[in-house]
Amino acid sequence: MSSSAKDPCACSTAPKLIFPCSGAADVGEIADRTARRLTKEGVGKMYCLAGIGGRVNDIIVNAQAAGKILAIDGCPKDCARHTLEHAGFTDVAHLQLSDIGFAKGASPANDANITTAVEHARPLLGC
Repeated sequence: MSSSAKDPCACSTAPKLIFPCSGAADVGEIADRTARRLTKEGVGKMYCLAGIGGRVNDIIVNAQAAGKILAIDGCPKDCARHTLEHAGFTDVAHLQLSDIGFAKGASPANDANITTAVEHARPLLGC
């Protein structure tokens, strides 16, 4: 099976990396589970935001080779996006869950909310 048949979003061999906020709030869980679902669907690959913040060399190098980077933030503090920017990544697609109606402390990490977030994230990855 060709990569395009397996992954309808594949337009290059460079990976599409997804860096979610995995914060303690409900919206952090939605961001994390959204990245996991996108990875399971083959749309992109969830990657280690802590490794970016910790300046782990091989994680930085792999991220630099990405064809696309998506930060998913749960709340307006934008920790995922800021972590990537502080590490020098400027061409980052960004999904802010509060922009699509999720409020911290009032948004359960249920299948419906995760599906909504996934539907907003796919186009940001070119899918």
